[in-house]
Amino acid sequence: SPFSEECFFNSLEGYLNDKTAVLELHKASQIIFPEEPILEELNSWTMNFLKQEFCNGSIYVDQPGESISTKVHDALTYPFNVDLDRLGHRRNIQQYSNIDNIWTLKTSYCCPNIGNKDFLELAAEDFSLCQSIQQKELKQLGRWIIDYKLDKLSFARQKLGYCYFSAATILYAPELSDARISWAKNGVLITVVDDFFDVGGSMEEFVNLIQLLEKWEVDGSTDFCSEQVEILFTAIRGSIHEIGGMALARQARDVSRHVNDIWVDVVKSMLKEAEWSRYKLVPTMVEYMKHAHVSLALGPIVLPALYLVGPKISEEMVSSPEYKNLYEGMSTCGRLLNDWRGIQRESDEGTINAMSLLLREGDRSFDDAVEEVKRAIERERKQLLRLVLLERDQGMPKCCKQLFSKMVKVLHFFYMKDDGFTNEGIVDVAESIIDDTIHLSP
Repeated sequence: SPFSEECFFNSLEGYLNDKTAVLELHKASQIIFPEEPILEELNSWTMNFLKQEFCNGSIYVDQPGESISTKVHDALTYPFNVDLDRLGHRRNIQQYSNIDNIWTLKTSYCCPNIGNKDFLELAAEDFSLCQSIQQKELKQLGRWIIDYKLDKLSFARQKLGYCYFSAATILYAPELSDARISWAKNGVLITVVDDFFDVGGSMEEFVNLIQLLEKWEVDGSTDFCSEQVEILFTAIRGSIHEIGGMALARQARDVSRHVNDIWVDVVKSMLKEAEWSRYKLVPTMVEYMKHAHVSLALGPIVLPALYLVGPKISEEMVSSPEYKNLYEGMSTCGRLLNDWRGIQRESDEGTINAMSLLLREGDRSFDDAVEEVKRAIERERKQLLRLVLLERDQGMPKCCKQLFSKMVKVLHFFYMKDDGFTNEGIVDVAESIIDDTIHLSP
């Protein structure tokens, strides 16, 4: 009720002198499902309070050797929806390098035989171990690109670093190597295929590639209408066969055909968009989103990885409404982020996207269209979070559902400031995760 809500916010006045409590309240208030207005207001209130206190210098070092200012800066810079796992781990190790300090929230416990220094050194050692594995995998992926001649396609962007970073920062455990490799390879392939449909190929080549994927098994070079199609199909088929082999031991069944069907759906949607562009057709928003959430091509990246993270994924799970809703929620959120941040580039290219359709279909200003898309992104993100955190007796394993929400975090991180792959600052962040050694304070 309004009365209870007013009382709740009045009770917060007692926290104003305790910046740490407000910071923790702000972090907790970011886990919001749809239709939770009190949490939304609490999140807005704590964020504005911390920003104000940070800017006017009221937030300072409140314990010996520990700066609440740093924690507030990180919380405001990397909110829950963009705070990737490995980035947070690295920050935590570096921030808590002052091993003599214990931050007491509710209770504290010190083991008599093992001190904070031991835990910190173990965390840094684990981080370094993961880095050494990831560096080897990155070199392996570089050789794979050359072996499949993907570097020979002049139209294609070379974005291996971005694709592998997105895998390494959320699938960082050593035992998830197969999932990381699959994620990164399909990310590279999707980038190349997207460029092929945007600028590198002809309608004849598009149709040929789709027919080859639908046919699946081909015999001889006569099936390929061009060398470009041969390179792309060979690389995609090789990736699918590799995923099928890796998944067989975990799933006790062949999932290759399902992975191939995912690819077929993506390239068909890309063909539809190519037809809109080539023949100057303007779809409705409903028709556009039907294909555009698929053509964003998160399917070949995320869905095969579900088979490689450990638990068995039954055919019933793959055909369930839960699976469909998770995939559509993730893809819709990603498509809207892409269209919002890429509106300037795509307008210059004459490409249709959600933003341009909103401006065509209604009496909206550009700013109004941006706000409408941002609200839709938040709705999709919150609904996806609810699907992921919702416990079900017979549902998909939680670690698999989390891949969908983690991919949305990756997308929010990539599109935090500008247009995804054009954000060169991500290269520096990727290097800090994969290459830069953590140095602990003496």
